Amino acid sequence: MNNYALFFIFSTALLDSVGFGIIMPVLPGLLMDISGEGISASAVYGGWLMFVFAIAQFFFSPVMGNLSDAYGRRTVLLISLFVSAINYVVMGVAETLALLFVGRIISGIGSSTLSTCNACIADVTPEEKRAQNFGLMGAAFGMGFIIGPVIGGLLGEFGPRMPFIASAGLCLLNMIFGFFVLRETLPAEKRRPFDITRSNPLGTLMQLRQFPVVIGIILVMFIYNMGHHVLPATWSYYSIEQFSWTPAEIGYSLAFIGVMMVLVQGFLIRWIIPRTGLRLAGIIGFSFTIIAFTGYAFATSAWMLYLFMVPGALGAFAGPSMQGIASNQIGPSQQGELQGGLSSMMSLTSIISPLMMTQTFGYFTSAAAPVYFPGAAFALAMLLTLAALVVFIRTTATLPAHALKKT
Repeated sequence: MNNYALFFIFSTALLDSVGFGIIMPVLPGLLMDISGEGISASAVYGGWLMFVFAIAQFFFSPVMGNLSDAYGRRTVLLISLFVSAINYVVMGVAETLALLFVGRIISGIGSSTLSTCNACIADVTPEEKRAQNFGLMGAAFGMGFIIGPVIGGLLGEFGPRMPFIASAGLCLLNMIFGFFVLRETLPAEKRRPFDITRSNPLGTLMQLRQFPVVIGIILVMFIYNMGHHVLPATWSYYSIEQFSWTPAEIGYSLAFIGVMMVLVQGFLIRWIIPRTGLRLAGIIGFSFTIIAFTGYAFATSAWMLYLFMVPGALGAFAGPSMQGIASNQIGPSQQGELQGGLSSMMSLTSIISPLMMTQTFGYFTSAAAPVYFPGAAFALAMLLTLAALVVFIRTTATLPAHALKKT
């Protein structure tokens, strides 16, 4: 893969995150504008928008992954970018809530950009270097998490619809760039026919059951992500309730998290994983995440949140390690299927976990709670991460050395 193509893959993952972050500052205003209701009702509508997106992504991610195994990564990736652009246009011009929901469903159907990017990396990267490059995708997400809200806030000064139109333009420009610089990474002789029976979450799991380690890693990632959704689901509510943070202070904390993600996933992972191997790096990542969630749960001063963001960022070793171990178990013709299955699994957690975490936070900050505990959701996330660590250790205990390569 040439440098221009690698830059395109990175920019696509970056845009995936920027596109999410760019609309965050203006979505409440757009929802209030369209619905004619206040912030409370708009927050409810926003939650349902997340829900329908996750549902669509859950069912269609395996389809897109299998299509990329059959027809190539390049075609699916370019189509996904085009579909994303359509989503932003639809949401940007929407005059009704129904049309907003249509836009999010379209986005969920076509949102295979990140999983297809990972499949491209798996196609052209030696097994021992895949985890580091998967970490590069995480760094792109972190950068988007910093850039997106800033751009969205600035463009929002021109109206709540402007960031959506800008996101559509960025997706189209990136699609055109990719059309010229990205060569197909999956040669025809390594493809397999598209099979609709495999192109659903259950079908994907049935096909991957021949790889017990992969199934184990999928279970680990499910448990891990069930806990990790506590951050986007409750961070703002928790920091306001516990420390009376303003929106600006919440924004500063998110930017700090984004910077740490870039440093760890863009640079540190590429240096550490070759020296520790995938399994040890994963154990380190889970352990740091447990420390961070415990610290958030019991923090008594605002500065403590920033302190525990450091081990929280170091917890990012876990994701690329799991991706690397799973990817190394299977051949080129099923990389798209694997990435689609992982994406679908993560979509399932994004359906279930935010409701579970917000309900936990709401209950333990209500008058009905047996004890007032704003950090209860983080304590639950810590227990889930601990369970994920146990399953990870058991799943990878018998892996041969070549499956856990260091460079």
